[in-house]
Amino acid sequence: MPSPDRLSLGWRSELIFPGFDAEVVERRGYLLVRTPHNPTYWWGNYLLFDHPPEAGDAAAWVAAFQAEIGGRQCESRHLAFGIDTPADTLPLPADFAALGVRAYRSIVLTMRADQLRPPRRDIGDGYRIRPLRLPDEAGAAAELQVAADQGGHEPAGYRVFRQRQMLRYSSMARAGMGHWFGVFADAGGTGREDLVADCGLFRDGDGPQALGRFQHVSTHPAWRRRGLCSALIRAVCRHGFDAMGVASLVILADPDDVAIGLYEALGFRRHGHTWHLERRPPP
Repeated sequence: MPSPDRLSLGWRSELIFPGFDAEVVERRGYLLVRTPHNPTYWWGNYLLFDHPPEAGDAAAWVAAFQAEIGGRQCESRHLAFGIDTPADTLPLPADFAALGVRAYRSIVLTMRADQLRPPRRDIGDGYRIRPLRLPDEAGAAAELQVAADQGGHEPAGYRVFRQRQMLRYSSMARAGMGHWFGVFADAGGTGREDLVADCGLFRDGDGPQALGRFQHVSTHPAWRRRGLCSALIRAVCRHGFDAMGVASLVILADPDDVAIGLYEALGFRRHGHTWHLERRPPP
């Protein structure tokens, strides 16, 4: 398995987060990523391989996962294998499919300062974009993220996962690695502001090659299609270049999701992909 600094950009930027407060261990044949303080975080507890699986690999890969993660963290009832390969297709062997594993791809997009473009529409008055005051506003962010998920995951467990994630991001913000940002809407002249969209941006170091990685862009379902996400991403990009001093930004997107067009409209360009093999935990 290549050392972490020789991984492709998508996976290298992903390791910013476990590199802060979790375990990243080189093993013979794979890289172990384990996050004991958030065991239900599927993509904080996984094995990363530098080659696609072949027929007959499932038993050995699952055994390695159980020895490294599942057998040590009773809450980690999922399976997750990252694949660092430039291949455009990844046929799933039958023995993996028989276990209920699915394969999916995320597109890696990058941006430098001279690529940034303004949003297609102005969100108008009544909104404010700013960094969240963490950890005080971490709970509001977690609740927004649960609402934005719209039942994609079991809500109670997903809420615990997002709360734990926001604790991590709060610690990273205190360490000077980045911020969590939100779009706040004026709640009808009451003087209260409601958090209606959010995302994070964190960096992997200082200097001319500093890299910024976006995390978990979400918008409340009741506030979508108003240009809020574009305005938020654009403002956070500007903050990353001007205030955080990053040289380039990285964001990952589902190739079939409308968000990828939004990112490209702002100036992001495709830069490879990451492959993921995943089996959700049983109900």
